[in-house]
Amino acid sequence: MVDDPEPLSTEGRALLDAARPYDAVDILRSGVAAGEPSAPDLLVRAYLDSGNWQAAAEWLAPLVEQGHVRFAGRLGVALAAIGDDERAEEALRLAIHHGEVAAANDLAILLRDGDRFGEAVQVLVRAADDGDQQAASNLVALHLENGDLPAAVTAAERYADASCPDTIVALADVRSLQGLLDEAEALYRGAGPALRAHTAYGQFLRDARADPVAAEREFREAERHNEPGWAATFGRFLVEEGRPDEARGYLQTAVGWGDRDAADLLAEIDGDDPADD
Repeated sequence: MVDDPEPLSTEGRALLDAARPYDAVDILRSGVAAGEPSAPDLLVRAYLDSGNWQAAAEWLAPLVEQGHVRFAGRLGVALAAIGDDERAEEALRLAIHHGEVAAANDLAILLRDGDRFGEAVQVLVRAADDGDQQAASNLVALHLENGDLPAAVTAAERYADASCPDTIVALADVRSLQGLLDEAEALYRGAGPALRAHTAYGQFLRDARADPVAAEREFREAERHNEPGWAATFGRFLVEEGRPDEARGYLQTAVGWGDRDAADLLAEIDGDDPADD
């Protein structure tokens, strides 16, 4: 048997894959100290997966300052999460400048939250034109969030590509809002391994089809596939279905990942007023 050249990184990665980022942190810090090449990236993942944004920012900032620009996008995410928007924007733009097209999605969120909608649209259009399918679907979502269905339809139809499942989900979203429910459902069902395939289909089944049983099946599939934001979505669904006790654990998971809306909802079902904070 060949000895593992990176035993601490291997152990840390296994913990991360088992959704135990808190347990992975100390092991991966030891891996960094031992000089294991894989440990730095895994440690960043552990910090981010655990929602320890401050630690992630403190770890990443010196690396980026030293010229390790591959960490710039993740630094931007951490800085945005702790409210340091100016530095977050600088880091995300640095990442995009150095070819990390996907960082455009995080920059667009930051710009949107700063009431800079037009700039957010421009960032996503450039990234979508550069082939980032998540940017294309996020562009559609941004228009929908802004209440501009015609712009969302235009973007969804422009970027829809059967080889990019996320764009098909985005097209399904707009078809649903256009009232073309059968077409929307066919698109959802045929979207394949999109990033939020089960989450989006579940929301459609709940809202457009008024079928909470089928919706719950999809939300549980979203959990099984670890889709982004699945815990908050499922928790909110359970609250809306009058099952707050079941929702609590999912919302606590989402809070641990830094979801502020989940924290507010958890406070509500626990009888607290988020405005008192």
